[in-house]
Amino acid sequence: MPLHQVPPRLWKALRQQRGIYARLPEHYLRALREDAATPPPAVHWRPQERPRELDPATWRRRRVQEAPVPVYYPPESQEGLWGGEGIVFGYRYANNDKLAPRLKKAWKPQLFFREFYSEILDRQLTISVTMRTLDLVDAAFGFDFYILKTPKGEMCSKVGMDLKRTMLLRLARRDPALHPDDPARREAVYEKYKEFVIPEEEAEWVGLSLEEAVEKQRLREKKDPVPLFKVYLEELMQQLEEQKLSQPAKEQRN
Repeated sequence: MPLHQVPPRLWKALRQQRGIYARLPEHYLRALREDAATPPPAVHWRPQERPRELDPATWRRRRVQEAPVPVYYPPESQEGLWGGEGIVFGYRYANNDKLAPRLKKAWKPQLFFREFYSEILDRQLTISVTMRTLDLVDAAFGFDFYILKTPKGEMCSKVGMDLKRTMLLRLARRDPALHPDDPARREAVYEKYKEFVIPEEEAEWVGLSLEEAVEKQRLREKKDPVPLFKVYLEELMQQLEEQKLSQPAKEQRN
């Protein structure tokens, strides 16, 4: 779930570090802060390169306004790789007549289903993408590189972050299930993506939503109560062991 869709109640508790939110791993909290501080990608608009420009009418320098276009990411976008594209709402003139009333309009991205091969997962994946996603994959020199290099704020996809977590876990564990009949090929894959290797403890938390992270932390802290008879049995066995060790010492003194 993107940070702007986090319920205010949970976000307030997270910022105040209360309850279980204060016990979340530091690397996960740091990733959340970085995602919140990262501006959304400029996909549907062009950022201004200069803060001021020359007004041709008055020949004076004027300030350039920069207004990012608000983008709506529907739930379907989390199941594909849209490359940061979403739905943009605006207005249009009826019959292309500027004197006619304006009508509401929604610009939607054009989607395609494409098949990708992941070297790390050794699987063929069919995912809905946009033309921008295909260009980004080509620019990253491969599907796995695109998933591993793209930050959460730019990917804007739950399935993309789930794929990244799965890839990072396999790289951290050096899973022998990858090409079990060809060890040389397996080592070549791990060597190719070794720059993205992080500890397994951190890889397990990559891409988790706030609700998923809280539930994972709750399961980690949950411990089954130990029956009292097991506690007393261990104490009794320890006392018998101590008596057994002290018995030869008493016999030697006598």
